Amino acid sequence: MKSICIGTLLLGGRVAFAQAPSEPFPPAATVKQLMLDLIYPSSNDILLAIYRGGPKDDQEWATVRRGALTLAESGNLLMLRGRARDQADWMKDAKMLVDAGNAAYKAAQAKDGNALAPLAGALDASCTTCHKQYRPNVFPKGGGSK
Repeated sequence: MKSICIGTLLLGGRVAFAQAPSEPFPPAATVKQLMLDLIYPSSNDILLAIYRGGPKDDQEWATVRRGALTLAESGNLLMLRGRARDQADWMKDAKMLVDAGNAAYKAAQAKDGNALAPLAGALDASCTTCHKQYRPNVFPKGGGSK
């Protein structure tokens, strides 16, 4: 009797596990493309909603939810081999983006403007901290994000 299970194959009383490919999937985007086309517009959507007093309707909450999920997953993408600049500050900064995105997503799912509002600081910190280290020319001397 032959039986195939997800992830395993039973052959002659032995179980063989499917192995992941030895090479990662090639990235579809550079770090710059992730920043310009995913992270920057998603963070702007969230920050605009916060600075305007919070989302006003289901469509605005959906925009925040999508942006938050995009930020969380983009942080994960930044930690992948080939994109991570180092295993110290880069990973810590990318994790801050993941955490800010996850918190914003949770607030958007609950449609909780009181939980969303303080996340502007966490989102700004995740971007500013990384850019000061890896793109120091983005901010003028002694300045932060504006």
